[in-house]
Amino acid sequence: MAWTLHFQDGTLLVEGATLEELPSGFRWDERTRRPRGRAHLYGDVIYKAISEKIEYTDNAATWKLLDTPQGTERQPRQYQSEAVQAWINNKRKGVICLPTGAGKTFVAEMCIARTKRPTLIVAPTLDLVGQWYDRLKTVFQQEVGILGGGHHEILPLTVTTYDSMHLYLAQYGARFCCLIFDEVHHLPAPAYLEATKGSLAPFRLGLTATLEREDGREALLQSLVGPVVYRKEITELSGNFLANYETERVMVPLSDRERQEYDAHRKAYTDFIEAKKINMRGGGWNEFIKVAARSKEGRAAFLGHRQAKMIAQGAAGKIEMVDRLLQRHRGQRMIIFTNDNLTAYQISSLFLIPCITHQTKIKERRHLISKFTDGSLPVLVTSRVLNEGVDLPSAEVAIVMSGTGTVREHVQRLGRILRPSAGKQAVLYELVAQDTAEEYTSRRRRRHDAYK
Repeated sequence: MAWTLHFQDGTLLVEGATLEELPSGFRWDERTRRPRGRAHLYGDVIYKAISEKIEYTDNAATWKLLDTPQGTERQPRQYQSEAVQAWINNKRKGVICLPTGAGKTFVAEMCIARTKRPTLIVAPTLDLVGQWYDRLKTVFQQEVGILGGGHHEILPLTVTTYDSMHLYLAQYGARFCCLIFDEVHHLPAPAYLEATKGSLAPFRLGLTATLEREDGREALLQSLVGPVVYRKEITELSGNFLANYETERVMVPLSDRERQEYDAHRKAYTDFIEAKKINMRGGGWNEFIKVAARSKEGRAAFLGHRQAKMIAQGAAGKIEMVDRLLQRHRGQRMIIFTNDNLTAYQISSLFLIPCITHQTKIKERRHLISKFTDGSLPVLVTSRVLNEGVDLPSAEVAIVMSGTGTVREHVQRLGRILRPSAGKQAVLYELVAQDTAEEYTSRRRRRHDAYK
């Protein structure tokens, strides 16, 4: 019996089919007397109908062939062509992992041009949405829709945020044949993953420089985006396609006063977790927070941890080292990274350096980045908002004053300075407070080939 496919509010109805005939994931809907499944099963249904020569009528998908004239001419590098072909060979599903500066956006453009179908690009921030909008409009010479940030225009090429995708993808799930997830390591958040099930799109592409997550949830991308189909590391591309670079870890001693205060605060924290027998590995931090909230001693322990961390992050010796590095690299474009806004604002005030945090308005942020790129403002200080996504082709030096222990963040910060230019030698300095918990944090975040 022939099948007829219908899309309804993020789900797929298959008229004329039995549950046994369909891929797993469908259930019998008593109201419609038809099998119903989430919309993302559309591709599996189509492939099954074709392979088993079942006649079908597709009343679900509404997309048509996309006109994709190329407004720019650019010769792809060998690894970029290989990445696109690997994705196509896997039925246009999968994740491509390339270092920052290796041209992931251009890879996505080639995938859109080869697929020639309406595409929704999902990005984590409005800054990135703006960058994608400008680039797609230039390359494909057509209007581009934006969903989010006060905009609600759906066109064959549309850019949105993960948050807006979560809200609207089921509503527009029949409009796009291809989904592209920029910085796809954000997608495994439960609400985002669930949202992707509301789209018919059989073609899905994930892009990232740093796929692995501390919680291991990147494995969940396999079923909804696809496996890793192509991967290149920083060490494989540096010198040829990325700038040559070196990293230097600088151990900075605390002053006598800082040492005394640090040890006292740290002891309040460590004594508490030892007394409560809390294992800080795995989910230990969450356990500590729950236990600490129940007593005055616990709250003192939490405050001790926080105060000790602040002393290490903003140590006077680190500020002196920043001063020396600013002198050493005078005239070069530098980014100073901190883990918190307070330290970022302190550096900004002491050295009269423009500061970008999550509190910085988008227009001001773009203005500062533009001036940084043309050399008018050669140094920026930021907390964490420039870790990923923002195009900073001119950055040459990075100073990491403080950060988390995640490998992803540290590799992203290194990636900020690796975009190639003639004769460029990039350098990243990691400032670590000596004989503090930062030494352990530093060892954790350097567990990557880029730092070996």
